[in-house]
Amino acid sequence: MPTNLPNLLTWLRILLIPLFIGVFYVPESWLTLHERNVIATALFAFAAITDWLDGYLARALNQTSAFGAFLDPVADKLMVAAALILLVKLQRADALIAVVIIGREIAISALREWMAKIGQSRNVAVHFLGKLKTGCQMAAILMLLYHDPLLGIPIQPLGTVLIYVAALLTLWSMGYYIRRSLPSMGLNEEKKSL
Repeated sequence: MPTNLPNLLTWLRILLIPLFIGVFYVPESWLTLHERNVIATALFAFAAITDWLDGYLARALNQTSAFGAFLDPVADKLMVAAALILLVKLQRADALIAVVIIGREIAISALREWMAKIGQSRNVAVHFLGKLKTGCQMAAILMLLYHDPLLGIPIQPLGTVLIYVAALLTLWSMGYYIRRSLPSMGLNEEKKSL
């Protein structure tokens, strides 16, 4: 296991998960609900920044590794899954949305692993649609975690709309990746005649 700054940042993201969840389990006499929201939002935002930073540093410092390439998406998926489960528990997100997003992440991770084993990983490389889904999802989670109005703007309804948009983009991007992998699975699509 290579120990370098990018991998340490990825490990830090994983280690933040219990702290992130634990904020909502401390006694009410320690933190108000607003304080919990602020701390959880800050921790999630910090994790999102380290996600970008570890990839940037790995490339800039020429410290990319197979282990880092494996661990980074695992850390991302764990943090997002933890946040979605927490939001469902807090009744700020629908369980169906959490199942769709988490289920897609598991399915596409398995698909990418299988495609890599057969030497076809380029067919399921990250696409703009996946990046758009991630951007929507992260913004929605931050808004839903913060929950309270921000500068007089009620962000909970906006976060709710964005999480539904993220779920739709989740399904769309999953369809895209599955369609790209079908030829490699021996399930060639029939040609459509117009």
